[in-house]
Amino acid sequence: MKDLSIADLGKFENQAVTGFFAVTMKQVRSRKDGAPYFALTLGDCTGQIECRMWEIVDAQEFEAGDVVKARGQVSRYQDRLQLTLDKIRKATPEEYDLGDFVPKTSRDIEELWAELNGYVASFTNPYLQALLRAFLDDPEISAALKSAPAAKSMHHAWIGGLLEHIVSLLGIGDLAARHYPEINRDLLLTGVVLHDIGKLHELRWGTSFDYTLEGQLLGHISIGVAMVEKKLANLPDFPDNLRVLVEHIILSHHGKYEFGSPKLPMIPEALLLHYLDDLDAKMQTMRSEFARAEGQGRAPGQMTEWVRAMERPLLNTAGYLGEQPPVAEPEPEEEANALPAED
Repeated sequence: MKDLSIADLGKFENQAVTGFFAVTMKQVRSRKDGAPYFALTLGDCTGQIECRMWEIVDAQEFEAGDVVKARGQVSRYQDRLQLTLDKIRKATPEEYDLGDFVPKTSRDIEELWAELNGYVASFTNPYLQALLRAFLDDPEISAALKSAPAAKSMHHAWIGGLLEHIVSLLGIGDLAARHYPEINRDLLLTGVVLHDIGKLHELRWGTSFDYTLEGQLLGHISIGVAMVEKKLANLPDFPDNLRVLVEHIILSHHGKYEFGSPKLPMIPEALLLHYLDDLDAKMQTMRSEFARAEGQGRAPGQMTEWVRAMERPLLNTAGYLGEQPPVAEPEPEEEANALPAED
């Protein structure tokens, strides 16, 4: 954890501070005499602060999205904290941990990766196993899958969130497959691993999360199907009827046309994955809202504020019954204002 966070700055009012921050906004504006100055917003995983830098020199080369080392005076302007900077430079990758600037999973990434690979090793269908190995053994895909968020601002919107979501779904999918004999377990778990694989290209992540141009134009469902087709080109013996089912699961996993699914679920595995996916997302939202309420000083036995993503307030039953509630991390602030969505 870095030494100085945005949340700490209130302790240093009218003092000079130095720290590492992410540049979330950078503009060059003009003073009344025409001289340029920087209007900046700097942030980290604890918040953001507006900044001004009145003297600009050529050496100050950085852009929005970069991490910088900055020095300045903490002051208050119109009852809000502000930083007046006198020095700033772009930080080198060795100087910071990305997790200080954006939320990240509390789980150990390598443990999650081992769980994922353990499920794939348990497959009895060699074709589906080979398809997943084609993805997981790809160095570029594996590196991205270990860091990607599951969304820009909804559920599991943190570094490692997509892998955490997949592993959670593998666990409940495995249980559900034992309960429903009509479910092909390997097919269902293949859908779990691949249903959001297109998000590796739909989203970009660094000091903030956003959509790529490809993601905005195509969406992760279409991108995911194309990624599967590309891998299957190197698996010539893969049965065509199995390909159709895998692609149908990806195409239908949002469940409804209005939620962005090109097709409705028409096989047991696709229907089950849709509901398990929605369930896992909503349970994570509940955990995060309980953690947020606790962080705001709300008693565990009280209702939360209105949660727009679920169109209702929520009650933590553990707190209401006087039990020790489980520890969870709140999701980003955008979650409270996000529109309801399935994924």
